[in-house]
Amino acid sequence: MTKNNTIAAIATPNTVGSVAMIRLSGDDALLIAGKVFVPFSGAATGRPLASELRGYTAAYGKIVECGSESEAIDDGVLLVFRAPKSYTGENVAEITCHGGTFVARRVLQACLNAGAVLAAPGEFTKRAVMNGKMTLTQAESVLDVINAVSDQYLACANAQKSGSLARRIDEIAERVLGVSAHIAAWLDYPEEGLDSFETASHMGQLTECQLQLSLLAKSYDIARVMREGIVTAIVGKPNAGKSTLMNLLTGRERSIVTDIPGTTRDVVEETVILREAGGAVLRLCDCAGIRETDDVIEQKGIELMRCQIEGSSLILAVFDNSRKLNEDDYALMNLIAKSNAHTVCVINKSDLPQRIDLAVLSTQFKQVVQISAKHPESLSVVAAVIGKVCDVNALDLSAGFVANERQRACVAEAERLLGECIAGLEGGAPLDATGFLLENALEALYRLSGKRASAEIINEVFRSFCVGK
Repeated sequence: MTKNNTIAAIATPNTVGSVAMIRLSGDDALLIAGKVFVPFSGAATGRPLASELRGYTAAYGKIVECGSESEAIDDGVLLVFRAPKSYTGENVAEITCHGGTFVARRVLQACLNAGAVLAAPGEFTKRAVMNGKMTLTQAESVLDVINAVSDQYLACANAQKSGSLARRIDEIAERVLGVSAHIAAWLDYPEEGLDSFETASHMGQLTECQLQLSLLAKSYDIARVMREGIVTAIVGKPNAGKSTLMNLLTGRERSIVTDIPGTTRDVVEETVILREAGGAVLRLCDCAGIRETDDVIEQKGIELMRCQIEGSSLILAVFDNSRKLNEDDYALMNLIAKSNAHTVCVINKSDLPQRIDLAVLSTQFKQVVQISAKHPESLSVVAAVIGKVCDVNALDLSAGFVANERQRACVAEAERLLGECIAGLEGGAPLDATGFLLENALEALYRLSGKRASAEIINEVFRSFCVGK
């Protein structure tokens, strides 16, 4: 830390609201807060000044420019946290004022004029990591909490913030370290009469560690889907009920519904949280209906639909219960068969007389559901199938998960190195080569947790944080 290590920033969104909060952290945080905040029940009553308040104490007073106590910028509340019992592990002061953007900037400027320096993005959380208040993976989970879009992902992010991933990585690293230490001792001190290196026993340890890393690697894709949403294409021929299904899932009239074929000519997109499907986040795309047409604009819409099928993770294929299957339906089924997406066959208009061949659809699709999309009660039926297909509850909240590309790369590297180590032991490779691979695997795990992360890695992590966090 530099001599002037007290930082300040606005910690609330840069918009008009009921209140705004300016946060200070560093050795002189309370001293600077005392220069700009004057408690109404201050020295005149024999009570402590702002800089003398005990930790976890709040005071109401006026906010002033340093040296100009007669003219108030605003009135507000000061909250004090004394080191090391604070978010950053340093002295922290939080000044809450009225929520206008101008007044918040004015209070921040007063703090800067009193001796603070403007905080860099994520610097408060970075200091918490540097001061041992949290691990690097816990710090990264702060962003996941902020960006959570569903109850399930918020619960996962909070588990991560409590250290679930850090603990899991530490357990794996400890087992790898044990094998590595045994190899080093056996190589370096043969004269001590140590037991011979038991390859089978240590192979079991390393195999289990590799399995745990493999499971963690798989959690990345699940977490990404939970965070970013499942790209979902709603497809079918014109007037099958695609737009009606879109409106059912979104809970509002998002797509235009008419009896005129070809009404939807572009891809209509909407993101929804489907609580009935375990909180799955769907990035819905209502596509143009597939059919032969001479309309140039509609043809472009159909081509976009084909591209959307290729780029989607989930396809809701809508068929009209009241119409027989025709060449357009079969063309759609052929397109879907070429994709790698999960697919749900939605037979719509179940309230009308059945003319569709259910047997054909049952052979083409594993998941078939019959509904009338214009009836609200159909939502729970579709959602239940979507939840089953997407397996949105597959993530163990208590076990930790890989949340971002940095973490995924570290896990992948450690898993690969353990695989090479196991193959070497099976092939009779020299133990010193095996030990070298284990040391590199440990380095990857320590970079993940932040125990041996370089300044460049740490700076990169916090570059995506907002100022004030």
